[in-house]
Amino acid sequence: MEIKRDVYLNRLIVRKNNGFIKVITGIRRSGKSYLLNTLFYNHLLSEGVAEDHIIKFAFDSADDLIKIGENPIVLDNEREDRKVDPTKFLNWLQPQIADRDMHYILLDEVQKLGAFESVMNGFLRKSNLDVYVTGSNSKFLSKDILTEFEGRGDEIHVLPLSFSEYYAFCGGDKSEAFDDYSIYGGLPAAALMATEEQKSTYLISQMQNLYLRDIKNRYGLQDELTIGEVLDVVASGISALTNPRNIANTMNSVHGVSICDATVDRYISHMEDAFMLTRVKRYNVKGRKYIGTPYKIYFEDIGLRNARLNFRQIEGTHIMENIIYNELRYRGYQVDVGMVESRSRDEEGKETRTQLEIDFIATIGSKKYYIQSAYAIPDQKKYEQETASFDKTMDSFKKIIIVEKSMKPRRDEKGYVMMGVKEFLLDKDSLEA
Repeated sequence: MEIKRDVYLNRLIVRKNNGFIKVITGIRRSGKSYLLNTLFYNHLLSEGVAEDHIIKFAFDSADDLIKIGENPIVLDNEREDRKVDPTKFLNWLQPQIADRDMHYILLDEVQKLGAFESVMNGFLRKSNLDVYVTGSNSKFLSKDILTEFEGRGDEIHVLPLSFSEYYAFCGGDKSEAFDDYSIYGGLPAAALMATEEQKSTYLISQMQNLYLRDIKNRYGLQDELTIGEVLDVVASGISALTNPRNIANTMNSVHGVSICDATVDRYISHMEDAFMLTRVKRYNVKGRKYIGTPYKIYFEDIGLRNARLNFRQIEGTHIMENIIYNELRYRGYQVDVGMVESRSRDEEGKETRTQLEIDFIATIGSKKYYIQSAYAIPDQKKYEQETASFDKTMDSFKKIIIVEKSMKPRRDEKGYVMMGVKEFLLDKDSLEA
């Protein structure tokens, strides 16, 4: 059964022949190769592109490496800086571009190609080549796209399955599907598995033997245990404000590990480069500026987060917030954590200042939304706590509260909209309700 990724497929389609290198980034196993080599490839065929004008190559495929005379065993065993010889690749590729008609070049894991930036920039100078590449390491791709591709790199970041993609595939009761998604996340391979045992075993294995091992090998780290313990602390604290010092203190007090702030910060950067997680800065709404620390951390896939903790900390509040964050990114929004300052005076006239949080400020173009993730609002007091930050923004941007309970969008007397998380996730236009 095919898992549809229509949002990402359409993002590729609208970028066809735009003169840019299309760079598909994302965590390993998120479905980038399937998107490019199956869904987009089939789209090109359906549009009448001749099969011999679609050239595919995967730099992590032994079969493809043998085609160009590379030894995949040697490449696999060498250190991370051992790359595929670009001359061998180009000697294989050039004879296949036999005429001046448009050729579509689909390349997987291009960061494994030596001097890939120069190779890609060479492609940009040929008017009959439309190039698409995937990569799993932002150090080589996402962060340096504009500079390395001379301002002509166009990034499409692919997340694991959103809940709407997941539910379109699995169907059934929405609440049961959401519970399952909240535990096992959206990695396509996990979604395809039939039993909870299969899913949990797969996710635990992938976290340990793929993602962490990748980081260890890529950066030449000797202490895999310590970076794993940093990841444990980060996973336990998703959606809470933190900083490297707090994490280092927790490492010392809980794990008995002495580690400095700078090392924690470096390890988190490595995890970001591998697209495992994202740090989200706070934005002062009234001051109109970013605040460096503390910040929040969210996982690219909630199933991997849960697997790292052996599925022992399934807190609905924090998990729902992480899922909402990923959904907003899936819809193309720039997402920040918001902060507004509240001032009041006590009976003696002494002024006190309080920082009130807005879970998310979601921005795209001229549109902006303030969003609170509130697992439950049982009474008026809790409602006032959740909306106090909205009251202080003093602007007209739309303000939305998302709760776990199933609920169609409804507006209160202040104009604030409340809706259930499943309604939010399954309706792509839910923010316009």
